[in-house]
Amino acid sequence: MSLPIQTREIEYTAADGQRLIAYFAAPETNQPIAGVIVAPEWWGRNDYTEQRARELAAHGFAALAIDMYGDKKVTTAAAQASEWMMQTFEHADTIVQRAQAGLAILAAQPEVNATKLAAIGFCYGGKVVLDLARAGADLNAVVTFHANLSPKAAAKKGTVKAEILVLHGELDSMVSLDDVASFRQEMYAAEVEHEVIVFADAKHGFSNPQADERAKANGVDLAYNPEAERQGLEVMYELLDKHLK
Repeated sequence: MSLPIQTREIEYTAADGQRLIAYFAAPETNQPIAGVIVAPEWWGRNDYTEQRARELAAHGFAALAIDMYGDKKVTTAAAQASEWMMQTFEHADTIVQRAQAGLAILAAQPEVNATKLAAIGFCYGGKVVLDLARAGADLNAVVTFHANLSPKAAAKKGTVKAEILVLHGELDSMVSLDDVASFRQEMYAAEVEHEVIVFADAKHGFSNPQADERAKANGVDLAYNPEAERQGLEVMYELLDKHLK
């Protein structure tokens, strides 16, 4: 039987002064447990991100769905999402600094064992956690779903501490298989322990049940794939259990 889950919002401030509001979920336990940050798709820290945090809590982890835009802004419009995302690209350090702030606030929670930390990310959030790992954050594992794989700066040998798992859709029109090959080359050059799994017949957004609805509303090439989602979550938990339990 899974433990009851507690949730709360946590306000914190990034190095750039932006007020951020994260969503914390953890099982009710007296023992410090491993922590996982959850970086959102470009829609912002929405219900989907919070759902993934609660699922991690049900699995025995403390999870923090981080806010990358500030004031927990969310949208269902691709144009607005793109605008907010691009704002985080304007200064080279914004993404890593905001992600580091989230990781630090997670590690500071009394429920969390700060020596056992991981990060997962979806779409834009996948880039967030990859760049965090590339920056040398104290992470044991990183998992991405349909992520933007392009680096702020390529990983350097000896910097990345995490084992990395990238879950990608074969039919992803936003992140090509050439991009995946370039990412693999980057990881091999930096001697990073990693695995890339490409799911057949899966498009960008395959893990999100709302992907079809968002695709239709915005004219973007997304699609939910329940089998890829199931397989992806299964291997994600295998990696997290390996490093955090």
